[in-house]
Amino acid sequence: MASDGDAVPLLTPSGHNDDEPRRGRNMYAFGCATLASMTTILMGYNLALMSGAQLFVREDMALSDAEIEVLTGSMNVFMLVSILAAGWAADVLGRRGTIVLANAFLMAGALAMSLGATYAALMAARFVTSVGVGFARVVAPVYNAEISPASTRGVLTSLLDMFVNVGILLSYVSNYAFAGLPVHLGWRVMFAIGAVPPVFLAAAVLAMPESPRWLAMRGRHADARAVLVRTSDSVEEADLRLEDINHAVEAPHDAGGGVWRELLLRPSAMVRRILATVIGLQFFQQASGIDAIVLYSPLVFKKAGMASNTSVLGATVAIGVVKTCFILVATLLSDRLGRRPLLLASTGGMAVTLTSLALTLRVASPSTASAAACVASVMAFVAAFSVGLGPTTATYTAEVMPLRLRAQGTGLGVAVNRLACGAVTMTFISLADGITMAGCFFLYAGVAAAACVFVYVWLPETRGRSLENMDIVFSK
Repeated sequence: MASDGDAVPLLTPSGHNDDEPRRGRNMYAFGCATLASMTTILMGYNLALMSGAQLFVREDMALSDAEIEVLTGSMNVFMLVSILAAGWAADVLGRRGTIVLANAFLMAGALAMSLGATYAALMAARFVTSVGVGFARVVAPVYNAEISPASTRGVLTSLLDMFVNVGILLSYVSNYAFAGLPVHLGWRVMFAIGAVPPVFLAAAVLAMPESPRWLAMRGRHADARAVLVRTSDSVEEADLRLEDINHAVEAPHDAGGGVWRELLLRPSAMVRRILATVIGLQFFQQASGIDAIVLYSPLVFKKAGMASNTSVLGATVAIGVVKTCFILVATLLSDRLGRRPLLLASTGGMAVTLTSLALTLRVASPSTASAAACVASVMAFVAAFSVGLGPTTATYTAEVMPLRLRAQGTGLGVAVNRLACGAVTMTFISLADGITMAGCFFLYAGVAAAACVFVYVWLPETRGRSLENMDIVFSK
C-alpha cells in the first residue's frame, strides 16, 4: 500500500535530509513556467468552445446529434497523432521548439475553423487544432517539471491546468458574449478570436531558456548550468541539480532498443510500477466524466429544467469561474500538503457530488428548483475535480517518469487520457439516450470511487523530491 510513510527523507540543496523542504520562490522559473503554460489557454479554449458553439453550429449547418457528438469529441482522438509524436519532437526539437510548433498549429486550426463552410472542412480544422493541442498537452508539463526547483515544482506544474481552465472560462465568456450575433456569424467569431493569442505566445516562448535537462542530454552542460543557476533557489542547489541530471543522463540503459522498448517491451519492475501509476491516474482523470460536464453542461442544464440559451450559457460561465478558482487553491496547496492528500480529497469529493447530480436528474422533475440543484451539484463536482485530480495529474506524471523516458512516457499517459476523454465525449449523448443522463453520472460516480481507491493503494507521495531520485520512492 502506498502511503505518506513510504516516502524517503527530503533532500535539501546542501545535501542534508530535512522533513521540511525550503520554500524559496524563484521568479525567473515562475516566469518561464507561466509562458510555457499559457499555450494551454488555447487548448482549453478550443476544447470547451464547442459546449456553446454547438448550439449555433447545429442550427447554421443543419447537423444531426451524431455529427455534433463526433465534431465535439473528435479532437481527443485526433490529437493522438501529435501526442504520440510529441515525445520524439521534444527530444529532437527541444521542449521550447515543440511549444512554438504547437502555437503554429493552434493558430492555423482556429482560422480554418472560423472559415469552414462544410462539415468536412470543420472536421479538418479540428484535426489541425488537435495537433497543436496534443503537442502543448505533452510538452508544457515536461518543460515545467524540468525547469522547476523541487521546492516549487507543485506550484509551477499546476500552472498548466490553471491556464487550461482560463481557456475554458474564456470560451464560456465568448459563447455568452457572441450568442446575440446572427447564427451564421456568431460561432465563427468565437473561433476566429482563438487565432490571435498564439502569434504572441510563440514569440514570447522563444525568449524562454531551453530545459536544462534537455541541454544536458545534448552534452551542453555549461548551458544547462546557466539555466539551473537562474531557476534554482541557490547556486548550491543548481550544482546539486546538475550533478543529479548528469548521473541520470549517464546511467546505463538499453541502447539497442530505444525508449519505447524500455517503456513497453522490456521495462524494469520500477518502470512498470511508474507506468501503471501514470496510466491509471491519466485514465481516471477523464473516465470520471469531467469533459461530459465541460462540453455538455448546456444539455445537462436543459434536462434539469433551464429553458433559455442565455441562462444556460450564463451558468457555464459561473462553472468556469468556480473551476479556475479551485485550481488556484490546488496550486497554492500542492507544495504544502502534498499530492496524495489533494488527490484523495478530490476523488472522494467527485464520487459524492456526481452521485448528488445523478440523484437530482433522477428524482426531481424539471423545474427552476431542480435546475438550481443541478447547477449546484455541477459546481461542487468541478470544485472537487479542480482541487486535486485536475491539476495534480499533469504534475505527478511529469515528475515521476525517469529523465530518459519522460517525454515519451508522458506522451503515452496523455494518449490514454485523451482516449478516455474521447470515449466519454463521443458517447455521452448516445449513452444518455440508452441509460438516461442520470445513469451516466451514476456510472461516472463509480469510476471516481475507484479512482479514490487507486490513489490510496498505488500512489506514493512525491512532494519535495528530486526528479532524479524518484526511483527511490518507487522502489519500495
